[in-house]
Amino acid sequence: MEPIDIVGKTKEDASLPKATMTKIIKEMLPPDVRVARDTQDLLIECCVEFINLISSESNDVCNKEDKRTIAPEHVLKALEVLGFGEYIEEVYAAYEQHKLETMQDSFKSGKWTNVAEMTEEEALAEQQRMFAEARARMNGGVTIPKQPDSEATISKQLEPEPKPEPSVNSQL
Repeated sequence: MEPIDIVGKTKEDASLPKATMTKIIKEMLPPDVRVARDTQDLLIECCVEFINLISSESNDVCNKEDKRTIAPEHVLKALEVLGFGEYIEEVYAAYEQHKLETMQDSFKSGKWTNVAEMTEEEALAEQQRMFAEARARMNGGVTIPKQPDSEATISKQLEPEPKPEPSVNSQL
């Protein structure tokens, strides 16, 4: 039977991609140095163990602060507690770089494009369309046809409904 770690998964379940790790190892060494496969496996195991150690300590720091989500500050504090203080500055710089790249990827993917260019009417029409799609999904996939003229729909929604005329029977 294979050894089980604290999360209930076997050592094989908690691993890093070998191809990626091999690439990282090779990039860190001079081109004329070769690494035996057993050594690569050992380095990968060391990386997994290091991640488990940092994760566990980050969780402890998080729990001491009565938080339920591990934040970057918890990881930095864990590095300090575990004696890896000399890496904090470099880890923080990598974290900041990651945030920048993630934000740039969001802009490039179109996630944030055209938001500022929308008029209020267009934004309202888009919101109404999204609400209709959500309602359709919640109603078992029954879709509501899109209104061809969104401005007419908006104007119609804003107009007060006419009051019904009193009937002859109600006056008696």
